[in-house]
Amino acid sequence: MKKDLLPEELTTEQQLRRRTLKAFAWFGLVSLVPIGVWKWIAAQPKAAGIRKPLRQVLDANINLNGAYFSDTHLAPTFPKGLAAKQVRVNGRDGLKSTIDLTTWRLRVEQPGKSALEFTLDDLKDLPKQDLIFDFKCVEGWSQIQHWGGVRFSDFVKKYGLDSTSKYVGMETPDRGYYVGLDMQSALHPQTLLAFEMNGAPLTTEHGAPLRLIIPVKYGVKNLKRIGTIRFADARPRDYWAERGYDYDLAL
Repeated sequence: MKKDLLPEELTTEQQLRRRTLKAFAWFGLVSLVPIGVWKWIAAQPKAAGIRKPLRQVLDANINLNGAYFSDTHLAPTFPKGLAAKQVRVNGRDGLKSTIDLTTWRLRVEQPGKSALEFTLDDLKDLPKQDLIFDFKCVEGWSQIQHWGGVRFSDFVKKYGLDSTSKYVGMETPDRGYYVGLDMQSALHPQTLLAFEMNGAPLTTEHGAPLRLIIPVKYGVKNLKRIGTIRFADARPRDYWAERGYDYDLAL
């Protein structure tokens, strides 16, 4: 019977061959781990559009974002001369139906209270704010844009709305597009209810008569054509979160 050689008795070539074979064996074994993990994830039930373990990771990210979020954390702003003259149009969900701007009203719903309605003139009674910032899209593009409107926080304060709720939901009049925001982000000093773009009234494709501008979030959270604002303690539905995206989408 052939005797197995001890490691020190092997030639350099034999030692190298043995180590290579061991490395391949370990690599094969380790490579099975992520495959097994992925199979386990794929077998789990869905939660808001994606498998539950993945949603739990995204929710953990939201908690982390909330821990360092601050009103003093402001998106960089720019002079008017740098703003794009042709603002990029992206997405028409919630804008496919026609709307009569003369009869449009902003509906506000609060827990335990009757719904309120506001005209555009009601909002224009508040101090107007201009904001020129780098609008960022999850698709990877960005553009310096100029928006005008009123701070959401000023709107809440002026009309005594419910700032104690945990969340704010917004949706288009046809309910075709909708977003959910944590209250802290909604009340951020740069969050606007915008009715102007480049110093002129909003166009239809950019969300006339009123849209959300929130620089601390990616573009998909900047809802066009707001029809209803809803204050709630439960997390409101969100169009892209239902399709597997991060609910927060913070920058």
